[in-house]
Amino acid sequence: MLTLVHHPDYLLHRPSGHHPESPERLKWIEEGLKEAGLWERALHLGPRPASEEELLLVHTPEHISYVASAWREGRRWLDLDTYICSHSYDVAKLAVGGVFRAVDEVCSGDERIAFCLIRPPGHHAEPDRSMGFCLFNNVALGARYAQRTHGVGRVLIVDWDLHHGNGTQVTFWDDPSVFYFSVHLYPYYPGTGRADERGGGPGEGYTLNVPLPWGSDDDAYERTLRERLLPEVERFRPELVMISAGFDAHRADPLSGMEVTEEGFLKMAEMVSEVAKEYAGGRIVSVLEGGYHRSALPRSAVAHLKGLLS
Repeated sequence: MLTLVHHPDYLLHRPSGHHPESPERLKWIEEGLKEAGLWERALHLGPRPASEEELLLVHTPEHISYVASAWREGRRWLDLDTYICSHSYDVAKLAVGGVFRAVDEVCSGDERIAFCLIRPPGHHAEPDRSMGFCLFNNVALGARYAQRTHGVGRVLIVDWDLHHGNGTQVTFWDDPSVFYFSVHLYPYYPGTGRADERGGGPGEGYTLNVPLPWGSDDDAYERTLRERLLPEVERFRPELVMISAGFDAHRADPLSGMEVTEEGFLKMAEMVSEVAKEYAGGRIVSVLEGGYHRSALPRSAVAHLKGLLS
């Protein structure tokens, strides 16, 4: 069975004007899952807010304090792209806590696949700063939480958001217990994710970036996972698989320069599902990142979940 983590308070993080990262994104996905019959079949879990102590698993005290106090001190933007409102800090903690609930369920419950319908997204957030619509790094915190709370040794993070997850990379740069794999458009925001960025110190070789050119399609993404990820997985043998599930590489997405379709997201999810079954007891925690098109986003999310459940 599929576990869905969601909560109406995720809609409270709201821009004052037009912004691609809007509350409507979650509404679109919910509608799509209901139309596909996946909503009714799922186990539904609510999140809990992450504590400030738990945020310290990845983020610095100064960064946490900055986000917590920003609105009160009159700031409305944490960088050129990342807005906040009066609810943003609490919603961001609830997003992290949603991933924690998913990890709890997958690591100690009866279910093995969880999808976190959360926002704001997270993979651009570095330990000491917010950026790229992201306040805290949800997937990185989830990986650390799985290791600390559930004794998970090796975590694989697969990131196919259109943009490179610079925050996740920085977090685990020198850590051989987390393998970070990213396939993304390059050159593009945030400018990181070159093929020669492979980790450092004991973590060297545990970061794998596959930058793809503009216009890359389903075949390019599937070939990348098959030829670049799968050999590394055999060596790494993860105990938990996490996905930074961005759908903004879809050909219709307003931020995209790629040609990925729903079929591509389905195939990638099927491949990651096989990896989880082979090495991690089927345990997958998928975390929503980007995706901003009214119809392409829910269609891609439905395809993604069908692939994970295959």
